[in-house]
Parts: sequence; structure tokens; C-alpha cells
Amino acid sequence: MFQNSEQIRRPRGRPQVRSDEETRQLLIAAAAEEFQTNGYAGTSIGAVALSAGISTKTLYRLVATKADLFSLVVTERITQFMMTFDDGAHDTVDTAVALERILTAYGTLTLGQETIAISRLVIGECDRFPEIAAAFYENAIVRTNLALAAWLARQCERGRIRLADPQIAAGMLRGMMIMEVQRATMLGQRAAPDATEIAARAKACTELFLGGCRL
Repeated sequence: MFQNSEQIRRPRGRPQVRSDEETRQLLIAAAAEEFQTNGYAGTSIGAVALSAGISTKTLYRLVATKADLFSLVVTERITQFMMTFDDGAHDTVDTAVALERILTAYGTLTLGQETIAISRLVIGECDRFPEIAAAFYENAIVRTNLALAAWLARQCERGRIRLADPQIAAGMLRGMMIMEVQRATMLGQRAAPDATEIAARAKACTELFLGGCRL
């Protein structure tokens, strides 16, 4: 009898709903899939909403345009890399160890299948949709270069390395780490590198770079 009365006294009210942030994450994941599969022009807001399991009205409440949605997809990917700088952990270890970790994280981000697909999309459709080129350039290329340049500048201030211009050096270092492999992968001339290859390349780039700028 007691058990039955407990079952009767259930809490009333609406079922718990997702927060806007949880919904936004579902939206970003669905949009990334749609963009990779159908391209920018071929992706519709309705299809993204359907894939995310939300209404179009909810989507537009959270994201105003398809360009904004694309920007969110790019930003979400880059944020994962930017987190490697947030806690300052790289500042407490040997410069070579720290740089190797940074480059491994950067290579994992930029040489993965999802980023390769987005890069192809941007290059293939930027003439018709310059807004996606601007979003990718500002949120991916500029943002990561500034973060790496700031870290390099701190190493210079601490007397660990010497560089005339950390921002230019950051661009060179990024190119050395990914450009050759990324280009070959985007052109279909090789498969995307695995974690072992990325780690080995990060180690080689670290040794070469620091060999030229250590005091």
C-alpha cells in the first residue's frame, strides 16, 4: 500500500527540456555533418533543424543565418585547440616539450577528416559565398596564429628563444607543421595522417624550429 501511494505522488509539471547551450551543441554537430555531406550551397536550414531534432523556429532563435551557423561550426572546432592555451600548462614545462604538444594538438585539429572537409568546402565555394571564407579566415587561421604567436612571444620574454617577429614565426611554424600534408590530403593524393604520423611530424618540426631560434 505504501509503495502504491509513493507511485501516485509523482512530481507534476513539464518534462525537463534541454538548455539553449545543449541545443546549440546538437545544432552545431548536425550542421557540421550537413555541410560536409552537401556543401554550403546544398545545405538547408530546414535539413539542419531536422537532423538536430529541433524546429526551424528554435534554430532561428539561436542562430540568425546560415552564415552564422557555418561560423559556429568553425569556431567549435577551433575552440578545442584554443583550450590547450587556456590553463597556461605549456608555460610550466620545457619549451621543446610544450611546443611539441602544441603542434601535435594543432596537427590533430587541422589534419583531421572534418577540418579537411571544411577546408575543401571553403576553397570550393568561397567565390560564391565570400562570407564563409571570411568566417574561416578570422575564426580559424587568424585566431590560431595569434594564440601561437602570443605563446612564442612569452618564450622570447623569458629568454628561452629569440625571434624578430613572433607573429610571422607563428605563421611559418604552422605552415611547416601542416601545409604539405594538408595540401596532399585535400587533393586526394594521400590519406589523412594518423596520430602516430602527426606526433612524429610535430617532433621533427619542433626540433627544426627551435634549432634555428634557441639562444
